Amino acid sequence: MAKYITRRLIYMVVSLYLIVTATFFLMRLAPGNPFTSEKKLPPEIEAALNEHFGLNDPWYAQYGDYLLRIAQWDFGPSFKYKTRTVNDLISEGFPVSLALGAQAILIALALGLILGIIAALYHNKWQDYGAMIIAVLGISVPSFIMATVLQYFFAIKWGLLPVARWDSFMHTILPSLALAASPMAFIARLTRSSMLEVLANDYIRTAKSKGLSKGVITVKHAIRNALLPVVSYMGPLSAGIITGSFVIERIFGIPGLGSHFVTSISNRDYTVIMGVTVFYSIILLVSILLVDIAYGLIDPRIKIAGGKKGE
Repeated sequence: MAKYITRRLIYMVVSLYLIVTATFFLMRLAPGNPFTSEKKLPPEIEAALNEHFGLNDPWYAQYGDYLLRIAQWDFGPSFKYKTRTVNDLISEGFPVSLALGAQAILIALALGLILGIIAALYHNKWQDYGAMIIAVLGISVPSFIMATVLQYFFAIKWGLLPVARWDSFMHTILPSLALAASPMAFIARLTRSSMLEVLANDYIRTAKSKGLSKGVITVKHAIRNALLPVVSYMGPLSAGIITGSFVIERIFGIPGLGSHFVTSISNRDYTVIMGVTVFYSIILLVSILLVDIAYGLIDPRIKIAGGKKGE
């Protein structure tokens, strides 16, 4: 286990270095500069700002300085928020995005597993067809359209829930549902496929021949093995939901990190863009590592210590 984790940590460091490098140079290739706006600044003011933020330094000096700051967990100052750093924006916005993402993950897991298990247990029956219709709709409808539909019916037409903002638990329901719709549908289809494969195995038929009830077979034998593909999907799912909340946060007026990220793109606030990109990349890499470890703990047949899978 220790050898495997060490190897994966080295892989994470190399991957993170490549991401940081790519982000830095892509920002340099972007048109304009952080101080470009509809109202052009006087040349002397723009030159003073460039000098103040070190933008007049050679690219290799800026690159080295950026790597050093990242190593010290310092993402630098924001070009647009004059009195705040990128770290301040992350500390302020990420807890909100994390709360939204965690709630969406719980909803997606709960509903997706229930739909997938029901569809598999009642294969080719109306329950199966109904669950898969819901799954197809969840995958087909983009999250921003789902958000608009939920707002119209539950907030505007029926008045059951708030239309926007982030002031109470009631405000979290609609954005969480909108964000959870697509991953819920994917989990449902993945669970159904995995359950059908497991239910066709010999040990399930043996359990049936011993007279075990359908509930015991499902809970004790089928679900655990069927969950392995879902567990492997949890790393990208977690990072994807949190980063995918950018659009949802804008639609519902949620003061999360995604909202800051979208604003920084329109404002050409390059340090915020780079900082948030690196921050979320770290989350993705850590999530994948944790899922790999959990995968091996759930199924003892998988030997993660040697980095190989086998019986």
